[in-house]
Amino acid sequence: MANTLSLRVTNAMPEDVGQGHIRLDNEDMDKIRVAFGDVIEIQGRKTTVAKVIPCFAQFKKQDRILMDSITRENAGVGIDERVIVRKVVSQPARTIILSPLDVTMNFKEADDLKHLERLLCGMVKVIGDCIQLNFAAARGQYFTVIGTVPEGPVVINTATQIKITEPDVSEDRSFEACYEDVGGLDKELQRVREMVELPLKYPELFRRLGTDAPKGVLLYGPPGTGKTLMARAVASETAATFLHINGPEIINKFYGESEARLREIFETAQRQAPAIIFIDEIDAIAPKRAEVIGDVEKRIVAQLLALMDGLKNRGQVIVIGATNMPDQVDLALRRAGRFDRELSIGPPDQNGRLTILKIHTRNMSIDNSVDLAGLAQLTAGFVGADLAVLCKEAGMNAVRRLLPEIDLNCLEKPENSYKLKITMDDFYQALREVEPSATRECFSERPDTTWEQVGGLTSIKERLRCILELPLRHADLLKQIGFCMPKGILLTGPPGTGKTLLVRALAGSSGVHFISIDSATLNSRWLGEAEKGLRQIFKRAKQIAPCILFFDEIDAMAPIRMNRDVLGSDRLVSQLLLEIDHISHAAGVIVIAATNRPDKVDPAFMRAGRFDFILELPLPDVKERLEIFKLYTAKVPLATEVDLGDLAEKTTGKTGSDIEAICKQATFVALKRLTSQSNSTGYDDQHLSVLEQDFVESLHGLQ
Repeated sequence: MANTLSLRVTNAMPEDVGQGHIRLDNEDMDKIRVAFGDVIEIQGRKTTVAKVIPCFAQFKKQDRILMDSITRENAGVGIDERVIVRKVVSQPARTIILSPLDVTMNFKEADDLKHLERLLCGMVKVIGDCIQLNFAAARGQYFTVIGTVPEGPVVINTATQIKITEPDVSEDRSFEACYEDVGGLDKELQRVREMVELPLKYPELFRRLGTDAPKGVLLYGPPGTGKTLMARAVASETAATFLHINGPEIINKFYGESEARLREIFETAQRQAPAIIFIDEIDAIAPKRAEVIGDVEKRIVAQLLALMDGLKNRGQVIVIGATNMPDQVDLALRRAGRFDRELSIGPPDQNGRLTILKIHTRNMSIDNSVDLAGLAQLTAGFVGADLAVLCKEAGMNAVRRLLPEIDLNCLEKPENSYKLKITMDDFYQALREVEPSATRECFSERPDTTWEQVGGLTSIKERLRCILELPLRHADLLKQIGFCMPKGILLTGPPGTGKTLLVRALAGSSGVHFISIDSATLNSRWLGEAEKGLRQIFKRAKQIAPCILFFDEIDAMAPIRMNRDVLGSDRLVSQLLLEIDHISHAAGVIVIAATNRPDKVDPAFMRAGRFDFILELPLPDVKERLEIFKLYTAKVPLATEVDLGDLAEKTTGKTGSDIEAICKQATFVALKRLTSQSNSTGYDDQHLSVLEQDFVESLHGLQ
């Protein structure tokens, strides 16, 4: 008897999905005497076959086998269950008969069959296996193997005759999802699995422990983070009945019909248990009863409360709710016994975005120039839905670029195959067109200002680079030495010294999001609206982190608190202090404020833990003034007699904005002089220059 091995199942890496192979540790491969590319038999509740390749270093010596959802389904096992593996002998397939599981599929065209043959070539299958192929775009197409010649494990090759039967309408696989389709949410997915999958698949485990399993989970977070996809994936992996509730399906104009519809859904779930009831956008059908006027919403909430935790036990039925406004959901639903757990689904970090990009590009024809890691770094603030749109937009850009070059009737020719690639430039173009959904309400931007556009201030620029840029670019290194990112920086100095320009250059060079806030944006005549707006801004900043929150002229927003708060500014100051205190060092949000009147800012901001660094911008010296003159006259046609060094000497006490104004005024004086000297024949190019006397006149005008 062949050597066998018992291994624990782990979900596959994104790049392995749909490839028809599994991964084993090299030592485990030696134990069952298989090499790279050999066929092994996988025995769970069912038996299937797959090709074996070595696993990655992080999974070695862990008694694990990595397989995707289709292979797990063919073996009849779930994640963390055990399978028996052994080496088997396969034969070339002469004929294979497939039954589609989608009634919309049609393979009458010869080109469709050729494409199907290319996708199947090299796969190893047995009768009863399910096959997932990405035939049309990124949507999975499912087939069942109902016959092979010869019988047993067979390898499909170019000589294999493929026969397609009529679609099997008894099973709809068009909207299924698996754990490999959910990227960047490993911890959240693990918690949902513990709360949903275990009670449905192993209820006896909880009975023996003498404890009740969770009955409800509330998923909340920004739109597009994967709440609905996660619920679909859990339902598919557990083979549970999945009932989806939308608000418009429940609401009915007749009295009592809405409640009856809810009761009918829960009764259906009990009959078809184990089942999952997924209520999407639950805030729409279960709002706070104290804040709604209509009687229908109150009755629906009361009915939902009774169904979720009433006198009647609902059995193996788990309710999953999803919302991006958890504060609007009735509080009675959020207590233990109804929604036992509340799980925050936030925007993915850089590693999560890389995983999501791998998922959405695994079936795309991308060029070797595409750097997914670089794209993950550039897409801070993007949620999963934004990244999906980014990949689609890159594909559309490629189509737009290739359309004039390729004959659409000759796409199958080999000489055209190398052209049909999505390049990095297509993704760059898509980045200009796709805006992250988390930033649309707060007008976040990516400044294009660079350090080269800031004249002087060398020491201040170096300090800001060390404070902000280094922690962002070398986070792992600084984490080892225990360095924590500061919460706030206050820039002070006379007007025109470059405080705002410096912050924009900092955001532009570090590549983080930039949100600028002024007092006029927050001021409102309604009590509490300004504080609510401030809370919303900080909430958005945490969602799109890393992010810089810039408060210009903070003395107007956070003045010294007085005994009598006539204008309501004290409440805004207190709210701003609380928000800064609640920023975690790992949140990736830093507050930068600027003022030319630091004595007017409330002293509570000046302590460490709020504004950790207070940097004063001095007036530029002679060397820095010369640098600023060169910066603002780089594109100005100067006459040979203009001495910028002499101008720098004459502008003692001037700020950077004053020097900018001098250069602009001198250019305007030169333009005025040239227009007065012009004749009907036009301008003489050799006279288009700014003279020294133009700068002298400009200097006298600013005295």
